[in-house]
This record gives sequence, structure tokens and C-alpha cells, in this order.
Amino acid sequence: MWGMARREKYSGELLKGSMDCLLLALIGREPMYGYQLIREVERQSRGYLQFKEGTLYPALHRLEQDGFIQGRWERLPNGQERRYYSLTEEGEKALQAKARTWKSFAAAVNMVLRG
Repeated sequence: MWGMARREKYSGELLKGSMDCLLLALIGREPMYGYQLIREVERQSRGYLQFKEGTLYPALHRLEQDGFIQGRWERLPNGQERRYYSLTEEGEKALQAKARTWKSFAAAVNMVLRG
């Protein structure tokens, strides 16, 4: 599937359903800011997955309100500020649970596809 010559665009609903898990996984590796998350998901998925700012930032705010991530402002040498997000202990637990659920779901879909 990943080696396909023609890349298929995934439906927005599929990406939306897995966005929290993807964000928690990326942020769990290292603190990141919004645009960095957009670039990283695209890079790591080889262009298959793309976040849009209009869905990314509401998801980050929701994850922060849920206590799964925490944001901190950092001033750059040029005076610009960026909000970096890092995983909380609750976020790590949520990531583990979401990853287990995703793996089980993907395995079930694969069983049906294979027949």
C-alpha cells in the first residue's frame, strides 16, 4: 500500500478520526509547534497525510483542555514567539490506549479485506 506508484488521498473523515493519535505520537517524540506538526506528519507519511491549520489548531486546543498536552510559549532570537506542545503523563496514557485501539481496528479491517 505504501509503495503504490499513485498516491491516493485519504478521506478527511479517516484523517480526522486518527488525528488525536497522530498528534499525540508526534508530540510524544519531542515537543513541537503547530507548523512543525503539519510538516512532520506530511514528511513521515511520505505525503499521504496532511493536516490543515483549520483542523490542527482546534485539535491541539482540545487535547490541551483534555490535559493530554501542555503548551508553552518560547521566544525565538528574532523576537517571534512559538507555542510548543509536549505530552503530559495523561497524554502518554491516552496515546497508548489510542494506539492499541488503532492497531486492533486496522487488524480487523485487514482481516475483512483479505477475506
